[in-house]
Amino acid sequence: MKTPVVDYKQLRLSKLKDPQFSHLLLLLGWVGYFIMYFLTENLIPAENCAPVKMWLDDAIPFNEWFVIPYVFWYLLVVISLGWFLFYDVKSFKCLQTYIIITQICAMMVYILYPTRQDLRPEVFPRENILSDLVGFIYSFDTNTGVCPSLHVAYSIGIASVWVRQKEAYTWWKIFVVFAVIMICLSTMFIKQHSAVDFFAALPVCLVAEIAVYGKSYFSKRT
Repeated sequence: MKTPVVDYKQLRLSKLKDPQFSHLLLLLGWVGYFIMYFLTENLIPAENCAPVKMWLDDAIPFNEWFVIPYVFWYLLVVISLGWFLFYDVKSFKCLQTYIIITQICAMMVYILYPTRQDLRPEVFPRENILSDLVGFIYSFDTNTGVCPSLHVAYSIGIASVWVRQKEAYTWWKIFVVFAVIMICLSTMFIKQHSAVDFFAALPVCLVAEIAVYGKSYFSKRT
């Protein structure tokens, strides 16, 4: 069994600034994000948000099966951050920094140019446990603050870090890339995002890539 590179049993609040544990402070980015998410979701009314849509949205049918990769995204974020946290601190720093940069960029856009999408079906074409799950997601994740899509941005960041891993199995890298592709598609097929939100996430990811990897942007691993 692989041995963790950091002994977290020794972690104490007083030691958070120690070099051994200082990378954990990057997790505070999630605190800032959730605060901003709550504020933007509750203080910016939907009528003040610009609707986003493009022709591709009409060509993409609603399909509740895509809720599976959409929900898997949550697990992929936890698995990736958790693995790197224990076994590759450098990659953890890269991924968490990547996430923070995309969060900052997205929140700036959400505040300066709030958006919404009006693509959600009023009635699901099929009633089953998957459509029920989509409805549950709709109930707590509103259709505002959608462009760019952080679901897409995080996913691309995760793939970017994993493919640079020399120690990761090839099959796992292939699986992660496949999963990320399916996750990105799922945002549009369950009508949680417009295709505009997907394309808008790409330049945000590019900013994060360059900021995180710098001169080694095209290298396999930093």
